[in-house]
Amino acid sequence: MTRLRRAAGLAAALTGTLAALLAPAVAQAAPASTRVPARCAVADTAPTDAEQARLQDGRTAAFTERSGLDGLVHAFPAALCAARGGRQAERIVTAWGRALWQAGVDRAQGRRPGGELPALDDRPLYWTRLAMTVQLARWQPTFDIDRAALRARFEDASRGLDDGFGTDPAVRHVFVSGFDPFGLDTEPRRGNPSGAAVLQLHGRRITLADGSTAEVRAVVLPVRYADFDGGIVERAFRPHLERSGPQAADLITSISQGYPGTFTLEAWAGRARSADPATDNRGALSGGTEQHPVDAPGLADGPQFIRTTLPTDAMTAVQQPYPVLLNTPVTEIPEGATDPVDRPDGPTPGSRAVAGGGGGYLSNEVAYRSNRLRLDLAPDLPGGHLHTPVLTGLPGDQSLLTGPEFEHNEAAIADQVRAILGSARL
Repeated sequence: MTRLRRAAGLAAALTGTLAALLAPAVAQAAPASTRVPARCAVADTAPTDAEQARLQDGRTAAFTERSGLDGLVHAFPAALCAARGGRQAERIVTAWGRALWQAGVDRAQGRRPGGELPALDDRPLYWTRLAMTVQLARWQPTFDIDRAALRARFEDASRGLDDGFGTDPAVRHVFVSGFDPFGLDTEPRRGNPSGAAVLQLHGRRITLADGSTAEVRAVVLPVRYADFDGGIVERAFRPHLERSGPQAADLITSISQGYPGTFTLEAWAGRARSADPATDNRGALSGGTEQHPVDAPGLADGPQFIRTTLPTDAMTAVQQPYPVLLNTPVTEIPEGATDPVDRPDGPTPGSRAVAGGGGGYLSNEVAYRSNRLRLDLAPDLPGGHLHTPVLTGLPGDQSLLTGPEFEHNEAAIADQVRAILGSARL
């Protein structure tokens, strides 16, 4: 009990923007001997999925401890234990998810000093989110809860899905998505430059090539098939594709890590999953291969391939420090055939999609899902997918989480993402 009260005190001590966001949760987490004891059952352990289990590696937990985000982890259990019922629990996890998102954004943009890791680093947000989902799994309330629904609420809020554009009608809207780190079984220190770039841009204004001002808003998506099956891409993009709504975007693009040493604008997004044996962050397979591609669950009817409507001529003119290329190849099964064929210049009529320019993994799928929705709601809107270069430069010493080359490359990629978006004329 004393430990939980100290945690609640820590939450209450948080200052600035984060404290304002946490106020509802912190108020409910305040220690009170008449109501806290019966609701503060927290198990020492709980079943973890493959993604959460990586927190057992001391290096992954260090991303939270050495970034100044550990206060959130320490205070979250007390906030949960203050809930009196299911609806209050929903409000608490949403408030704390939003607080974590804002902390990650503030840190990336230099407004939240703390810890020794560089500001422009997506990894603290990722690992802190996972640590808090473990705490949510350990919480044992005395009332019934839908634990999966609570986690989904927390995930959406902590990924920016609850955040939105401002109200200035003179400012254009650019909506982007990035991804969590992945490939963590072989290198748990990996970051994802797409996530770092969109955290750096979220809420900021940029000047476009036509002289107009645009506000950028962003989300960071999970590398998990189940979340895509559950519609997270559509939930993220739909408010910004409804043309009569206040959150309508003037340009959308998904962003992910792609190829070594180059940016690519993907000319085509394919409908199929075909990435096996590559797994997602939970070790799940897509269910599809190049010989036997499959449609993702939950996909509405749509074409086999969708072409980008981004201003690719302007965007590919941004050639420093990395080249930016328009990537036109796809893999298809031609009409009447059974075997996949690589096409350097895009699909042929009547073919079955196997892989878009970005392959048959989730980076291709976010492009397809967001742009299939765009075809329904805002077909003339510029939309597509941008692959960043692979982020390299981690130190050879496995005990080191960062290094000068890694930080330089991460910053260079983020700066060029901003320049590529700024090349647009809307």
